[in-house]
Amino acid sequence: MKKHTILIMAVAGIILVGCTDFLNIRPEGTTTSEGLDYSNPENIFKPVSAAYAQLRSYNCSAFPFIGCLEVTSDDADKGSTPEDGASMKELQTFTYGASNELVLAQWTGWYDVVSAANNALDQMTQFKKELQSEENLALVEQCIGDAKFIRAYAYFYLVRMWGNIPLVDKTMSATELASLQQKTPAQIYEFIEADLQDAIERLPASWPRTYISRANKYTAMAYKAKVHLYQGEYDQAAALCDEIIASGKYSLMPDFRYVFSMEGENCQESVFEIESSTLGKTTGDAAYSEYAYHQGPRNNTPANMQGWGFCTPSESLVEFLTDRGDTERMAATLLYSGSTTPEGDYISDKCPNPIYNGKVYTPSSYNKWNNNGYGYDHNLRAMRYSEVLLMYAEALARNAVPGAKSGYSAATALDMVRSRVGLESVAPSLANILDERRAELAMEEDRFLDLIRTGRAAEVLGPLGYTEGKNNLFPIPATQLQLNTNLHQNPNYL
Repeated sequence: MKKHTILIMAVAGIILVGCTDFLNIRPEGTTTSEGLDYSNPENIFKPVSAAYAQLRSYNCSAFPFIGCLEVTSDDADKGSTPEDGASMKELQTFTYGASNELVLAQWTGWYDVVSAANNALDQMTQFKKELQSEENLALVEQCIGDAKFIRAYAYFYLVRMWGNIPLVDKTMSATELASLQQKTPAQIYEFIEADLQDAIERLPASWPRTYISRANKYTAMAYKAKVHLYQGEYDQAAALCDEIIASGKYSLMPDFRYVFSMEGENCQESVFEIESSTLGKTTGDAAYSEYAYHQGPRNNTPANMQGWGFCTPSESLVEFLTDRGDTERMAATLLYSGSTTPEGDYISDKCPNPIYNGKVYTPSSYNKWNNNGYGYDHNLRAMRYSEVLLMYAEALARNAVPGAKSGYSAATALDMVRSRVGLESVAPSLANILDERRAELAMEEDRFLDLIRTGRAAEVLGPLGYTEGKNNLFPIPATQLQLNTNLHQNPNYL
């Protein structure tokens, strides 16, 4: 049964809607706070809930997301049919420019998250004025931690995708937004680190089951470790991962496929998930993401077992997993047309693509929404414990100081990830660890940015159309350049 957490249900009536101003962020005075009683402690979490909800929007975590951050990799093809999705095809062939609608959607989507987080921080200031009890002030402090984590999460995508970007750290007027200058990646990373450190200090180690999808202190630690990894700060990354490992809070599930099942949502391996739910309904208001739906088998039958069919595993990924003998991961990652799943769902051999993303497979018994609704109850696995282990192993392979708390070596961490899927030990070399990242995190929107981070994008993606010095960053959308003439386009884009 799908878990209907307070995190999801509290969103109704307060979710924020973007405007058409610069960065798609609402001007000051138009945030949705009307009717919010700051003297009622039951309202404290509502602005934060709205910020979490923004993470599952179409622009953030659905079609534009899989296009920009998975179809651009060597692990995925556009999918669907040859003539469908012109903007998505531009991403696959690296022919996109400043007018690509999916690039624009990602830009505005992530800045909408920033806006929602800033709004939540503003609201916490109001609650502090009205609620003076120690218990209520503690709740406010925790919510500040949530908002800081969410804002950092959004900026981590923004800086990796665009490099020099405007920094919006508070609610601003349209005039203020349109006059912002770009900050350097170093300045943005400093801001992200500060937000994550603040979140680590404010958030608890765990939440009650009703708040299972909220970030906790270890979630913030894991993302801070990844932020350090992207900056080549390997000692800091290793230290944070070591602390997470030593906490004993997380463990790898024995069955790799289970991790991506409906029953496996928010399991012991989950560090952070973006919640999606129909709330057990078939129509009306709900809190679902279309992340899985856009990747579901195209033209499959019955109707509740079909999606748009985009973002399909590539021949390169299939060959890579096959050559490794990676059978357990293949069974979870590759959903073949003409096959029947263990749950009894037939994927028609008449579907236009030979393979679909098995990690978003959702059994028909869950797809009860009146307009197909494939995958509407499927959470996006944003960070898993296996990635923490692989980050730790990589940091040590890059000569970081081993952590003193867990006692793990690079070999220990790597072997845990491999043995879970029935693979034998290998030397903890950097090459083996990076290969393990590809196999473990395939189709999870990590590969493209990871190739850029590790300096392998030109070699791996060059034959697909990638140009170093250009496609390592996305173009700043043309509409944003028009709205703010202070913005400078990234190199080699018209």
